[in-house]
Amino acid sequence: MLLKKKSVLVVSIIMLVIMVFVGCRSNSTNTVGNNSDDNTKVIRIGTSGGYPPFTFMNNEGNLDGFEIDVWGEIGQRIGYEVEFQASEFSGLFGMLDTGRIDTISNQITMTDVRKEKYLFPSPYVFSGAQLIVREGDESIKNLDDLKGKKIGVSLGSNYEELIRNYDVNNEIDVITYEDFIGSLQDVAIGRIDAVMNDKLAAIINIEKSGLDLQLGGDPVHPLENSFPFVNNEENADLVEKISEAIIEMRADGTLNEISNKWFSVDITSR
Repeated sequence: MLLKKKSVLVVSIIMLVIMVFVGCRSNSTNTVGNNSDDNTKVIRIGTSGGYPPFTFMNNEGNLDGFEIDVWGEIGQRIGYEVEFQASEFSGLFGMLDTGRIDTISNQITMTDVRKEKYLFPSPYVFSGAQLIVREGDESIKNLDDLKGKKIGVSLGSNYEELIRNYDVNNEIDVITYEDFIGSLQDVAIGRIDAVMNDKLAAIINIEKSGLDLQLGGDPVHPLENSFPFVNNEENADLVEKISEAIIEMRADGTLNEISNKWFSVDITSR
């Protein structure tokens, strides 16, 4: 009887050790970019999901658009699983800085200020900052024409930065928006005088919305867009891999194919 009790005790101790060991493994701290279940490398990408056709929620309630397709291809080429997190655009850089996401995919322009703080892979989109005005309004064609006017920009965007850097004497009334379509609607009904955004997005959304809008002159500033990463040694290696993938995708026509799918023109080459 005593021997039987000892056997039960030994088995119980062994089971306890196994459970503790497994528990320690499952609760171990993950390295950035890894999935603890199967060691799959994961890259967490923040996007607004409200900037069609670049990134938006489709009729099935899933993220869709140019950005999503580009990252699907990049992920396959660099061997990473892509995990999107949708949030308001104004909060994306905060999420990046605090480590809740690894990068942002939302037509992020490589400004001098951003390049001082973040690492960027090779640009994947080339475009221009464009003014959008009410149909028939020929009074706004460049930045000088904005003095004394109300101009709408996406909160926290490079367009806001561009206007504020230009407006050193505070002569422009800058109105910030979370929703690009909402800013277009305000131009159409006269609440504001113009909006600044990407030229291609402007053309597509003017046509799609049916609002009485038009482009205000030519683009006021060239843009090169890429994906910001926190500047550290680990990300430097990852950024290099992403750059190589983007260069390959441009060379073999994949970027052009994705661009034409969404825009019927190539926005991925200079």
